[in-house]
Amino acid sequence: MVIVQEATFDTGTEIKHLTDRNTQIGAVVSFTGLVRDFNDGSAIQSLTLEHYPGMTEKELEKIETQALERWDLTESLIIHRYGKMDLGDPIVLVITASAHRKDAFEAAAFLMDWLKTKAPFWKLEENASGNQNWVSERSSDIDAAEEWE
Repeated sequence: MVIVQEATFDTGTEIKHLTDRNTQIGAVVSFTGLVRDFNDGSAIQSLTLEHYPGMTEKELEKIETQALERWDLTESLIIHRYGKMDLGDPIVLVITASAHRKDAFEAAAFLMDWLKTKAPFWKLEENASGNQNWVSERSSDIDAAEEWE
């Protein structure tokens, strides 16, 4: 399942919804990305994420479908936020559930690596002085995604 929303989310609640009463699940892996106070050595005050509605969901669904085809997952969930977020706010949640941990771990890593490079989001960072900076793609993110090909 893919959800793109402005509102925040609670990781524990989302895991409970995904796994509730499903006795086939033996492993759950989750990753929550948070707004941190620095990027490339610069102090950050807030982060604004922009996206193209419709296109973003479609791309995330393609990424999730690839994970479901490659690993034996019982459930998966991607929640990605957009809009302005403050320090410490959650940005993205990936949850994978499977009968065994290996599939859940590998699928979660794949989803995050591909999401970072393939999902159409644009990040605008703002510092304490009010200066804004669009975040460029990192070569380390591209390298991580290419390892899955």
